[in-house]
Amino acid sequence: MSVRRRTLLKVIVLGDSGVGKTSLMNQYVHKKFSQQYKATIGADFVTKELQIDDRLVTLQVGFEFKSVFNIWDTAGQERFQSLGVAFYRGADCCVLVYDVNLMRSFDTLDNWHDEFLKQASPPDAKTFPFILLGNKIDIDGGNSRVVSEKKAKDWCASKGNIPYFETSAKEDYNVDAAFFCIAKTALANEHEQDM
Repeated sequence: MSVRRRTLLKVIVLGDSGVGKTSLMNQYVHKKFSQQYKATIGADFVTKELQIDDRLVTLQVGFEFKSVFNIWDTAGQERFQSLGVAFYRGADCCVLVYDVNLMRSFDTLDNWHDEFLKQASPPDAKTFPFILLGNKIDIDGGNSRVVSEKKAKDWCASKGNIPYFETSAKEDYNVDAAFFCIAKTALANEHEQDM
């Protein structure tokens, strides 16, 4: 009996509020960018189909609003912890996003990384795939940048050499390349699980 391989991949996107998670998703899936900032309330998922080698893959990308899932930032909101577990469970890859112009968004990456591993409880935390996106590289022609590419790459090296991309959701810079890498990484991680 032949077994079909699963082609639905679940990717979770995490990072501080305002770093551009929703804008990255809208640019990747709909090729649209809006200057209007509207915080995501709760969690949201978008899907996109793409061809990787000989497989048609549906990428299901989930992203969330900080105050619901960022437990260490929300004293007294432990009731949301179980939502985090359900949101993270079954992920094939985790994307961490920060704003290259905002040091605090970079400084919280360790928290996002550790919280994901705690909530998702992957079989092997050391090898679970993460990807880092440094977003908003277009702002002020790069003059207001506070996190260097070297600093970001050093952080990635400290986490097991995770892939790093610098992106601009507004200019659609490196968005497709980053998500293609994300999809390939997630596909490699799913270990050909049965459908």
